[in-house]
Amino acid sequence: QVQLVESGGGSVQSGGSLRLSCAASGYTYSSYFMGWFRQAPGKEREGVAAIDNDGWTTVADSVKGRFTISQDNAKNTVYLQMNSLKPEDTARYYCAVGRGWDNIFRLRRYAYGYWGQGTQVTVSS
Repeated sequence: QVQLVESGGGSVQSGGSLRLSCAASGYTYSSYFMGWFRQAPGKEREGVAAIDNDGWTTVADSVKGRFTISQDNAKNTVYLQMNSLKPEDTARYYCAVGRGWDNIFRLRRYAYGYWGQGTQVTVSS
C-alpha cells in the first residue's frame, strides 16, 4: 500500500522560508514521478512542482525562482524548498506520486494516483 506523509508546514511571515518533506513508502515502480500540489480555500488544487526518478523537474510559473523541488532517493523522500513566501502561497500542500505521463503533464492532478493528507502553510503579510 502506497503511503505519503507530508511534514514541514507552518506559519511564517511574508518573505520567509519553509521546507516541506514527503516521505513515501509502499510503491515499487521503476519509473515514477512525485509532485507537490496546493489548494487554498475555495480554489482548485493546483500543481506546484514535480520531479521524476531521473531528476527531471517541472515547476509552475507562479513559484518559479522561489520554490525548488528535490529528492533523496535513499530516503524515499521528496522536498519542496519554499523561499520568498507570499500571502498568496497560503494553502494546504499535498504530495503525490504518479507514473506514465510525460513531463508536460506532471502538474495535472490526473497524472497522479496516490496522495498524501497534506500539510498547511500559512503566510502572513
